[in-house]
Amino acid sequence: MAAMDLTDYVDALRASLTTAAAAGGAQAQETARLLADTMEPAVRLALMDALSAMAAEVTATLDGTLVDIRLRGRDPEVVVVPTAHDPGRHHTPASPGEPAEDLAEDGSVARISLRLPDGLKGRAEAAAAAAGTSLNTWLVHAVTAAVRAPSRPPTGRGPRRYTGFARS
Repeated sequence: MAAMDLTDYVDALRASLTTAAAAGGAQAQETARLLADTMEPAVRLALMDALSAMAAEVTATLDGTLVDIRLRGRDPEVVVVPTAHDPGRHHTPASPGEPAEDLAEDGSVARISLRLPDGLKGRAEAAAAAAGTSLNTWLVHAVTAAVRAPSRPPTGRGPRRYTGFARS
């Protein structure tokens, strides 16, 4: 699918702000222009949040289909993926052998923003596609596995640690 261009929506908000400031004179117009320029990233993020909420509601009403909003550059892209999960389920499913209550004990879900290098994002998307899951589900499983893996405390000794002294 093609990315949605948010520029028209951001420009419409900018025009509305400068029109409202026109009644206040030149100083108010300049302030409105500066505010509109600095608010653009926040406006784009708010629009992405609204689109994500809409996609979640659409996914909840569809039977066996996931509607996902992904970021392509600065603009969102709507992706529709048929899923193989239980249609009555509205949370990320646990992987086989993993109790679902461990993922979200109270059923709540938190939204985070994750920035990945493009190459890593591409490899993660390929791994998710190979697993037959969405990137979000794949990341939830990866994080779950990482926090469950026993971590060894650093011993202070290892193959990359050198001790001693040097003379120059």
